[in-house]
Amino acid sequence: MTLSRLVLSLLLSPALLAGGLPDSRLSIHVVADRSDAPCRLRGEGDRRQVVVTLDAGTPADVTRAVDYRVEPAGVIEVDAEGWVRPVGNGAASLRAVHPSGESALHDFVVEEFEREQPVHFANQIVPVFTKAGCNGGGCHGKSGGQNGFRLSLLGFEPAEDYEYLVLESRGRRVFPAAPDHSLLLRKATGELPHGGGRRLERDSMDYDLVRRWIRQGMPFGSPEDPVVESIEVFPRHRVMGRGAGQQLAVMAVYTDGSRKDVTRSALFEANVEDLAEVGENGWVQLQDKPGEVAVMVRYQSRVAVFRATIPLGSLVDSLPEPVNLIDEHIFAKLEQVGMPPSAPADDAVFLRRAALDIAGRLPTASEAREFLESGDPDRRSRWIDRMLEDPGYSALFANKWSALLRNSRSNANEKRRTYLFHDWIRDSLRTNLPYDRFVGAIIGAAGDMEHHPPVAWYRQVRAQNEMVEDMAQLFLGVRLQCAQCHHHPFERWSQHDYYSLAAFFSRVGRRAGAGSSGEMVHHNPGRALARNPRTGENLPPAALGAPALSLPDADDPRVHLVEWMTRRDNPFFARSLVNRYWKHFFGRGLVDPEDDMRLTNPPTHPALLDDLAHRFVDSGHDVKELVRTICRSRTYQLSAIPNEHNVVDRQFFSRYYPRRLLAETLYDSVHDMLGSRVAFADLPPDVRALELPDNSFNKDHYFLSVFGRPESSSSCECERSTDASLAQSLHLLNSKSLQDRLAADDGRAARLAAETGRSHEERIGSLYLMALSRYPDAGELRLAMAYLEEKGGEPATGGGDPVRMAYEDIIWALINTKEFLFNH
Repeated sequence: MTLSRLVLSLLLSPALLAGGLPDSRLSIHVVADRSDAPCRLRGEGDRRQVVVTLDAGTPADVTRAVDYRVEPAGVIEVDAEGWVRPVGNGAASLRAVHPSGESALHDFVVEEFEREQPVHFANQIVPVFTKAGCNGGGCHGKSGGQNGFRLSLLGFEPAEDYEYLVLESRGRRVFPAAPDHSLLLRKATGELPHGGGRRLERDSMDYDLVRRWIRQGMPFGSPEDPVVESIEVFPRHRVMGRGAGQQLAVMAVYTDGSRKDVTRSALFEANVEDLAEVGENGWVQLQDKPGEVAVMVRYQSRVAVFRATIPLGSLVDSLPEPVNLIDEHIFAKLEQVGMPPSAPADDAVFLRRAALDIAGRLPTASEAREFLESGDPDRRSRWIDRMLEDPGYSALFANKWSALLRNSRSNANEKRRTYLFHDWIRDSLRTNLPYDRFVGAIIGAAGDMEHHPPVAWYRQVRAQNEMVEDMAQLFLGVRLQCAQCHHHPFERWSQHDYYSLAAFFSRVGRRAGAGSSGEMVHHNPGRALARNPRTGENLPPAALGAPALSLPDADDPRVHLVEWMTRRDNPFFARSLVNRYWKHFFGRGLVDPEDDMRLTNPPTHPALLDDLAHRFVDSGHDVKELVRTICRSRTYQLSAIPNEHNVVDRQFFSRYYPRRLLAETLYDSVHDMLGSRVAFADLPPDVRALELPDNSFNKDHYFLSVFGRPESSSSCECERSTDASLAQSLHLLNSKSLQDRLAADDGRAARLAAETGRSHEERIGSLYLMALSRYPDAGELRLAMAYLEEKGGEPATGGGDPVRMAYEDIIWALINTKEFLFNH
């Protein structure tokens, strides 16, 4: 038995909680200034969250399963959830006793119990408003406040909150002479009418804290007071059984090195609600489902993450032999969580899947026949290479990047711009331009569109905020929109970070050009730097997490931005691209959504994402090599058919996740089946939907619109819809335009009916090869032949050919199957 299986068996063993194991070990974790010292509580208001763990090979939380005993009494008290509060000065020991007999001891010292500790407004009071939801965007934290009272959003500006609360409206909201009669507390407890309802209980710690602050005269604190530098959560990661629970403890680390328990003041949120619920006191309750869940912990402007891996718990008897680093990571995780993968996909499924994912098209009947009859053991790798050189590869990914880069137009005058930009993107992909140079050409674009088509990007993102937000989301995987107005609620980025990054674009100038584009983009050293609207400060350029740059006016800041982005040690650039392409091929990113990569949205396989990113950089940012690595993996080549164990899997990639064909690919595939093609306005008749240069064709082709082709109005992949709908089904079933082409005299049904050189069995076989990249099975062939025979013996309605009508029905039926409509 491997080590991971042994750990898993111990984790899931009923004996673990029922009676303990001989080598089990109980431990108590509690926030302290030093791990080897007693926990010191200062003043009556200090609190600690205890986390008790039983470790029998795999740690398991037993915080709520133990019996707590305090010796001597009169120093501290502890409730059933492990929440410790002081009741008097002195030293005491807290003992946790597990039903198995295991016990653990931790020492506490209470000091200055009789002395009221000063309350710090920003460090202690503002978090109360955040926890209670008072400063949320739907309450007093919205831009205009609520019912005459305003707070800064999520408490990111404590000085403003202090002014609103203490100095505004003649201070009537607080009453230091009788704190319990303060309007602030009476409304929060529901004693007076309050639109937000009751937010505090009179006997709560938060009420007592606010009450003491008011009694102390509402101090704000001094500039020398320590502030929160970071927060830490314990534990950071646990492997947990389904349905298990875990108590979290959160500590704030201050600039003077001190630590404080802020568990009951922090906010908790699970990123996958189907897997876990989190109570306001930090208790994580897992559902009876396997998976990977992250719990975001936020206190003031700091965030931390707890991650839980929830095994399925099945025995993984055998795994495919890994062929590359992807398989090594994925299969190791599957073994860890006890989730056997699906069987490998057969040749027909792989052939079709790879063609759709790499080249955006179905294999032809002849390609399918050749592949299925080939005895070449290396045929799958050769097919991947063939698709990478296929014109469909550059068309598919040009279609993707063109939409993300907002290559859209609203009138005919913009046609040349969108066509030139699309052609440049497609040619860059066809020649495999290294990704760092591809991005550098866009971000650093200068001149006119005729000589440098990437300038077209600046025609679409004209405002400075659009430039910085699109750049960050597209090429760094960071969503910065929130930080434009306030500190990002789920990340470390502030307004200062936002406008420092915006400063790289602050000197993008425009002037009239001589070409047909009518505009040139250039570096304008005379323009002002980016300005933080809250502080009024002009900020020099600074990349995310990097020091500010001091640049000569003659230097274009964008050049330095590209240099930073494409540096080998950049923590965002390569990981963002790798994750985006992983999402393309697997239907779900290692980080999902694929362009929201942040600490509080961790990857399902962190080491895999890092290794793929490093390999991508080592390859010279070779996108085709990345595609080759993904598609050659056995993970990508797993079947989409779930086994009895992995039907619930949505995160571990134990099987291929089916998804509906893209609107353009489906349009082309349907018309390939019909044997006819509709010309697009002002384009050659052989142009496919996948090759359309911009969004303007959507309005004239209902098919593309109803199946979710994006309008290229944003940098988010979410603009493309791949959801199924009733309108889509009705269109495929009853659309007059499709029915007309199905019955056309030069259509495929008419040609098949008129053939004399092939038998009906062969003709039906060719349809299946074209639609599904496989031959019909015996039952399908028998059914089709019986239908042909039945229809052929009936008199035709309206004088038509009954065999032709039978072929029309067979093609129509194939088009409407899930096997045709989905990549699987």
